[in-house]
Amino acid sequence: MTLTFHAEIQGRNIHCTLASDTPLSAPTFCFSLMAAARVVTGGTLTRSVAGYSEVLLPDLHPGEAAHLILTHANPNFRPVNRAWLPLGGYLRVGGETFILPTTAQGVIPGPAKPTSDLKGLRLIPQPTHWTPTTGTLNAPNFAARHPAFDAAARLAQRLNLPPLQHPRGAPVTITVDPAMPAETYTLTLSATGITVTGSETGLFYAAITLLTLRETHGPDLPCGTITDAPRFGWRGQMLDCARHFFEVATILRLLDLMALLKMNRFHWHLADDEAFRLQVTCAADLWQQTQYRGEGQPVPGVFGGGIRSGGSYSRADVQTVLAHATALNIQVLPEIEIPAHAYAINRVLKGLRDATDNGAEISIQGYPENILNPAMQATWDLVEPLTLEVASWFPIGMLHLGCDELPPDAWQSSPAARRLMGEHGLQTRDDLQGWMMAKLAAHLVTHGIRPAAWEEAAKGSNGGIGNDALLFSWTGQGPGVEAARQGYDVVMCPAQHAYLDMAHTADPDDWGAAWAAFTALEDTINWQPVPNGAEDIASRVIGVQSTYWGEFTTHDRQLEPMLAPRILGIAHKGWDSTNMLSGPGLRSLAYHYAPLFIRIGWQNHSGA
Repeated sequence: MTLTFHAEIQGRNIHCTLASDTPLSAPTFCFSLMAAARVVTGGTLTRSVAGYSEVLLPDLHPGEAAHLILTHANPNFRPVNRAWLPLGGYLRVGGETFILPTTAQGVIPGPAKPTSDLKGLRLIPQPTHWTPTTGTLNAPNFAARHPAFDAAARLAQRLNLPPLQHPRGAPVTITVDPAMPAETYTLTLSATGITVTGSETGLFYAAITLLTLRETHGPDLPCGTITDAPRFGWRGQMLDCARHFFEVATILRLLDLMALLKMNRFHWHLADDEAFRLQVTCAADLWQQTQYRGEGQPVPGVFGGGIRSGGSYSRADVQTVLAHATALNIQVLPEIEIPAHAYAINRVLKGLRDATDNGAEISIQGYPENILNPAMQATWDLVEPLTLEVASWFPIGMLHLGCDELPPDAWQSSPAARRLMGEHGLQTRDDLQGWMMAKLAAHLVTHGIRPAAWEEAAKGSNGGIGNDALLFSWTGQGPGVEAARQGYDVVMCPAQHAYLDMAHTADPDDWGAAWAAFTALEDTINWQPVPNGAEDIASRVIGVQSTYWGEFTTHDRQLEPMLAPRILGIAHKGWDSTNMLSGPGLRSLAYHYAPLFIRIGWQNHSGA
C-alpha cells in the first residue's frame, strides 16, 4: 500500500489531502495538533483529547483523494508555521494502523549570516574582564595536568575536537586558591605560556575557556589577562522529557554543550499530562502504564506521539546522567507536576479525584480531569512517598513540584474540595492550591528537601507554597518580581526571551511555538534579570534559565537547532554582570560559533 499525505496552512485553517493506491473503507485519520482541533469540512471528528484527534473520513478509492479542512477549536489559536501541521499522523482501518508520510519536520537550518567582526574574545559567556596585551601564543593544545583540565579534555574528546592536552603543548602553570569564590578564575596568556589561578570549579571553567578560544580563534591565541566570575550561581537549561522522551545519550550531549557554555544547572522535567518518566518503586503502575502513549494506551498519541512512542528512565539511567553532570560541575534538578498537568496520573491511578466531581474543568492544553484533588486521602498517599522517592534519587537536595497552569475552574465542582476549603477558610482555587503546595512543601522540608515550583506557587491567601521554596518566573518577569518581594528566591526564565521552543522567526517555513513571542537570537539578551525599577529584589534573583518544551518534538535531533545558537545568549546572560554584550555583538559571536557547532555535530539554526 502507498499512502500520500499533504498539509498546508491557509489562514486560520489547515488543509489536508490524503490518498491511497488501495481501497480503504471508513479510514480514521489520527493525528495531533498544538491544541484541540475542529473539523471544518471533509470528515467527522469522533474523538478529541487535548490536541489529539480522530477524524472519520469517507472511503478512499484509488485515483481519488480525501480533502479535509481543520482549524483549532479555540479561535485564539492560529497556526503560524510547519510545527502547527498535523504531527504523528496515521490511519486506522479496521484493526490495522498505517503510518502516514510526514511533511518536513523540525527547523531547517539556514546559513550563518555574515556580520561585523567582534572586538574582543570570541567567547561565550564573555569574560568579566579582559585586558589584552600584544602578541599571540601558539597553542593547538596545552601541557596541563590537573583534574579540572582532565575533565575538560574528556569533554573535548566526546565532542570530537582535537586533544586538549599534550606534553609538548603550551605550558600551563596551575594554582588552586581555595580563598577564591566558587567558579572564579584568573587566566593570563603570554607569548611563553599560560598561568591559571582559581577555585576548583574555576579551574575547570578556565580550561573550558582555553578549549573554546582554541576553537574560535585558531591555535594562535591572543595574549592578555582574563579575570572571570559569574553573576549568578544558577545558570540553567530545562528539558521537557514528558512531552517527548529524550534518549539518555541526547541528555548527555546536552550536558556537554551546557558545560562548554559554563551552564551549571540541568532542570529535568520528568512528568506532565502525557507521561510519568521515572521508574519509581512506590507507584510502579504510574510509569509502567504512562511511559508509552499512542494506539491502545491510556494516553493517546498527543503531541505527535503517533501509534506508539515514549520510554522511561531507570535508576541506572538517572545515575548515568548524574555522574556525567557531576563531572561537568552541573547539578540536576528533577521536576514532577502537582496538582495540575496530571492527566496521565488520573488515567492510571484511581481515587485522586472526587467521585462526585463532574469534571467540568479543562486545562489550557485541552485536557479534562488533569488535576489532583487535595481533599482525597489517596492524593496524599501518592504524593508524599512519591516526592520523597524522586528527591532521594538526586543529590541536589531539592525537588521541583511543578504547580503551573491550574485550570480556571479547578475543584469548583468538587464537594469534597469545597468542604476542605471551608474548613481552612479558603476562598479561591489559588487559595486551595497554595494550601496544598505549602503542606507538601513542609513535608519535604522535614526530610531535608528544599521545594521549588513555577511562579504560580506564590499565589494564595496564605502566601503560597512558602517553606523557602525556589520559584521560577516564566510568563514574564512581573510574577518573579512579586514573588521576590514576598521573600522568595527566584530564577528568571521569561518565555519571551528564554523559552527556546518558541520559533526563531515569523517565517511560516520556520518551526516552533509562538504564544509568547518569536524569539530571535538577539532577544535572548535584550532583557535584564533584575528589571529596571526592581533593584530592591536583586539579592533574591539567584539565576536565569533557558527552557525547552517538547510539544513539537518527534525526534531528538529536532532539539538542536532550536537551542543553537540561542542558548549562547542565555549562557551569557547568566554570567554577565555589566551588560557588556549587545544584540549585534551576540550575532557576531554566533557567527564565530557556527563552525564549532558543526565540528561537534550540533545542528545550528544560524539564520537571522
